[in-house]
Amino acid sequence: MSQNIFPAWQQPLRWAQKALVTSKAVPQDPIAELDLDPNRPLVYVLPQESFSDRLALHECCEKLGLPSPFEPLVIKGETVSRIIALEPAQLLFSQGRTTDFKARFERLLSLHREHDDLDVQVVPVSLLWGRNPGKEEESVKATLLNKKNPTWLRKTFILAMLGRDNFIRFSRAVSLRHMADNHGTDATIANKLARVARVHFGRQRTVATGPRLPDRQALFHGLLASEVIKDAIADEAKSKKISEAKARERALEYLEEISADYSDSLMRIGDRVLTWLWNKLYSGINVRGAEQIRQLSQDGHEIVFVPCHRSHMDYLLLSYVIYRQGMVPPHIAAGVNLNFWPAGPIFRRGGAFFIRRSFKGNKLYSAVFREYLDQLFKRGYSVEYFCEGGRSRTGRLLPPKTGMIAMTVNSVLRGLERPVTLVPVYLGYDHVMEVSTYHKELAGKKKEKESAWQVFSAIRNLKDYGQGYVNFGAPITVHQFLNEHAPNWRTDTADGDLKHGWMTPTVNKLANQLMTRINDAAAASAMTLTTSILLATEQHAMPRRALEKQLDFYLDLLRAVPYTPLATAPEGDGEAVLKQVLDLNKFDVSEDAMGEIISIHEGNAVTMTYYRNNTLHLLVLPGLMASLLLRKGCMTRDAILDEIRALYPLLEAELFMGLSNGELDCYLNALLNELVRLEMVEDCKEGLVPRQSRRAELYNLANQVQETLQRYAIVLSRLMKEPEIERGTLEKESQVLAERLARLHGISAPEFFDKKGFTILTNCLKEMGCLGDDADQDKVKALAKTVLGLIPASIHSSIVNND
Repeated sequence: MSQNIFPAWQQPLRWAQKALVTSKAVPQDPIAELDLDPNRPLVYVLPQESFSDRLALHECCEKLGLPSPFEPLVIKGETVSRIIALEPAQLLFSQGRTTDFKARFERLLSLHREHDDLDVQVVPVSLLWGRNPGKEEESVKATLLNKKNPTWLRKTFILAMLGRDNFIRFSRAVSLRHMADNHGTDATIANKLARVARVHFGRQRTVATGPRLPDRQALFHGLLASEVIKDAIADEAKSKKISEAKARERALEYLEEISADYSDSLMRIGDRVLTWLWNKLYSGINVRGAEQIRQLSQDGHEIVFVPCHRSHMDYLLLSYVIYRQGMVPPHIAAGVNLNFWPAGPIFRRGGAFFIRRSFKGNKLYSAVFREYLDQLFKRGYSVEYFCEGGRSRTGRLLPPKTGMIAMTVNSVLRGLERPVTLVPVYLGYDHVMEVSTYHKELAGKKKEKESAWQVFSAIRNLKDYGQGYVNFGAPITVHQFLNEHAPNWRTDTADGDLKHGWMTPTVNKLANQLMTRINDAAAASAMTLTTSILLATEQHAMPRRALEKQLDFYLDLLRAVPYTPLATAPEGDGEAVLKQVLDLNKFDVSEDAMGEIISIHEGNAVTMTYYRNNTLHLLVLPGLMASLLLRKGCMTRDAILDEIRALYPLLEAELFMGLSNGELDCYLNALLNELVRLEMVEDCKEGLVPRQSRRAELYNLANQVQETLQRYAIVLSRLMKEPEIERGTLEKESQVLAERLARLHGISAPEFFDKKGFTILTNCLKEMGCLGDDADQDKVKALAKTVLGLIPASIHSSIVNND
């Protein structure tokens, strides 16, 4: 087909361009992600008439299964062009003749007036040759590579130098039937479509490239001239008894240490290097939810990416994915510990700005950093930071550090009117390279300082690590959040005073909501599900067929009753999922006369808990439901919901679960219905009863919540016995007992006796009215009775006899 639509004289041009150009489609599957219908008439709108652009679009459409822009469109027996270009082609020194885009729009609209059953899809398509945003002072090279309406000579240079960095951005289709029915079909509508398309293309370019980059030294001088930093310099000179010149020099040193030096050239090189790296490391990178973020960027939002922090790979993976999704990579707040050669200079050129772990006692550094961050927001750069404050050593989300979030809110309070939107991002891996190091640190080994040797050592040991997952969660617009939780914030801060009583609790709410939305977008994977199942068995082993059957059960639950609409589950059945994870060589496969047995490597169970903990919150409520049914034998639906509601606040605080009361009830009822449908549970007149033939599968599910319930039992039984106990004493004694239980009963999870976990638990109990001077003892006893009734008798005995 493609050979027939090209005249003979165009074929050599096509072959020459094909050798020079490699295009990347954004999104990668526009038919599915943008709901395009290949069976309906489709017309492309381009910013400019250009043969090379059409040719690049043709090659891309051929791979995607979309009609070629060179292929005429026949509508009701009339042949029309499939391309509408808003600007004419450039000749050698001047612009060509004007395009007939208005006439083409008008003709398409008139066809809709004549035929009620016609609905043409108009798809705007941007072609980005390179992603250079330009600088405030343009260079000769930038002028030569000017991509806005270039002449054919300039376009030749662009193809030669940037042909490997061509992004083709498809947008959602505009229905001409909708336009005709709601706005008419006259010439003014055609003009409106053209105006809207021009604005759309301009915004898309800004989303892809970002704003122009300032001269770094000019940026520094501008910041040092700000009133906030000038006052901080004066205070530094006075408090440290040094000259203002010396204090100013110190502020400049801080700026040099902190600030990024973004390079588009490095990003283009990095794109190639990281493409090689991900192909070497992972068999696939799964991305969900990017289209919504692209739209927010195009609508003028200041985007702040807030991912969870699993690994040093997070910095690279998220920037790479954002770049590949047609957006400019963010400026990243990286720990100053990463500012070592050669990583530091590379990260800085890739958009990293470096932050110290603590600002305490250094007012000048604090002022400089805040002003720098404020400038990033004002200039329109997207930003990324990890609000956990460090990488998780257990696989669970860490309690958020609110410093960066507070500074973001402060920027809004200081008058940043453009909407600032925080985007939670779930990052997951089938293999985290630092996991073994994490567990050594949890066992007491001192954290190693990052170095170039670690980088080279990691590169040398590269191999296939399975899948990676990047799920963008539901965004939070700061202005809207403030309107809901601090309605008077505009009047309260109009005089510049940002210190108000509502500030700290509002920031804390925002931080916790971010963490819950990260978990809302969790990706259950072959690795997390398989480890969850095997760790829930006594010997961390199962027959292969039983393991496949259990995987089928979990997959059915996660797909039929998703924790949230943004949570994802792996494709395929249990057999396919298990094969995928076995290819990673992380599990032992042995065989006897009865078949294969899959088990966790001896001594590797602690490592595997990391992956289970990534998505524990997806299985904890089904696990609690299974525990209740198995222990009680028969329960009414209302009784099950009542018991789970009572314990949910503890789970919510510990695992950053964000279901409201109404959502929780709907979710629990849907789970019960699915258990009945899967014939795990029988719905009898007396209540819900576990089926005898499916008890093994239910026991495995129940064990997903066992360690959590055991820790609750430790605290509640101690609190029930001594209601007046001090909170600090309760935490310390609970941790000691948890360590003892872990040794006595072979519990391998390091988070089982983690001090932070007990701090979260006691804080939640205090908020529930179960801890403190006015504690509700009846409530404590009821909770203790529930959890003690759900744990094994041996562990119950160990807790009661040692508390």
